[in-house]
Amino acid sequence: MIAITKDNSMLGYSSLQLYPNIFHFVTTRQAGYSKGAYDSFNCSPFCGDEAEHVALNQQKLISHFPSQEVELIIPHQTHGCEVGVIDADFLELSTDERKARLEGVDALITNQTNCCLAISTADCVPVLLYDKMNHAVAAIHAGWRGTVQNIVGKTIDKMTELYGTRGVDLIASIGPSISQDAFEVGDEVFATFQKEGFEMLSIANRHQKTQKWHIDLWEANRQLLLAKQIPSAQIEVAGICTWTQHEQFFSARRLGIASGRILSGIMIK
Repeated sequence: MIAITKDNSMLGYSSLQLYPNIFHFVTTRQAGYSKGAYDSFNCSPFCGDEAEHVALNQQKLISHFPSQEVELIIPHQTHGCEVGVIDADFLELSTDERKARLEGVDALITNQTNCCLAISTADCVPVLLYDKMNHAVAAIHAGWRGTVQNIVGKTIDKMTELYGTRGVDLIASIGPSISQDAFEVGDEVFATFQKEGFEMLSIANRHQKTQKWHIDLWEANRQLLLAKQIPSAQIEVAGICTWTQHEQFFSARRLGIASGRILSGIMIK
């Protein structure tokens, strides 16, 4: 990944950086205002951090945007596969109506300008998409539950329905999240992936000592993207493990649920 800010608080993807009409980012733990397990650049309002610190961090985040007249839109995720649409009607809603519309949403799509779609993760997989032909974007939260329910495919289907998106025109990124080596799961999780038709030999292995299964969420989501005819060369995998690099990225498994979140965002300028 590449640095977007000098203080290393925001990173980006080489593939998405090639397109000047969009702006995107992934936050780190660096150079923010939060304390304790939220130390220090937590921009998510849904993880128990002090509201004042979150507001200061969001102000800093937005200060790096190409325009200050930006809507920062963060859904309240529930590890489901609901896809929210940010359109002109949504932008006319009151604050309370927007909050209700964003409840239980784990992916967002839009073709509106200056609407920054942002999802929160701390071991789960963040996926950003850009349709370079129809100028639409998506931000997806793919934990293991979302992955097994193919939230990536459902998001692309919604983009196709509303914007005419084709897989061949999508640029995709798979962000910092837990690696296969660190992601130990029970037999029931393995069985769920197997039941949904995943090629288990390519995404799972059993640890020799513990005899526990380990799932590769990066590869599972990459395969879901490939299944939507996105060329392999247009899929960038950060390859950064949040569990291993917990000093730079938030990891719920390492720090506990009451800790900060990475924010991954994308917008059309």
